[in-house]
Amino acid sequence: MIAPLAVNALEANTLAVSFALLPLAFAAAWALAAWRIRRGRPRRDAWLDSLAEVGAVAGSVPLLFLGLTSREGANAVQLVPFVDLADLVGASPRVIVEQLTGNLFVFAAAGFFLPVRFTIGLGAVAAGAVAAAAALEVLQYTLLTGRVVSVDDALMNAVGAVLAALASRPWWRRSRARAAVGPEPGATVLRSAGRDWRVTSFEVSRGTDRAARC
Repeated sequence: MIAPLAVNALEANTLAVSFALLPLAFAAAWALAAWRIRRGRPRRDAWLDSLAEVGAVAGSVPLLFLGLTSREGANAVQLVPFVDLADLVGASPRVIVEQLTGNLFVFAAAGFFLPVRFTIGLGAVAAGAVAAAAALEVLQYTLLTGRVVSVDDALMNAVGAVLAALASRPWWRRSRARAAVGPEPGATVLRSAGRDWRVTSFEVSRGTDRAARC
């Protein structure tokens, strides 16, 4: 039987506090949604925007806190891509989980919720995640001890944000905006063979003229 992975005290306490504060985060989202509904926002949009704002913050702060703490040892720099990832092949299970899962989830909450809140696409999420990951690596090296500035860490941070954004795509603000747009002004809905066909007034008049000439 494989022994469970060890978790240090800082990680355990951070996770425990984060889960304990979940009701408070939901209460904050509820208060924001209620305020927006009172101001005339549609209920669904009010809830999605409020949950996205609180979720992006609540899901990012604990992991950023862990990423901005010092560790034992000296700082190091690894700017060659995929070297650190290749080193994980022979690493212990705890190290693999810590490196892969930790790096993938650092900006996952932001990647998941920001497109829901703002009209941005996958490219913007990726670019923002790369910039944020690079800033995090610089802060780790300049302000902390025992940290490694790794291009692979930044790459995994960006991949995690993009994957999370793809998971939330049905609720993106851009999708909501497209769904809210009605048919083209002056359009007419014709039903044929069990399907709805939208045609403009110009197409209807042209078809009428063609029928008159026959």
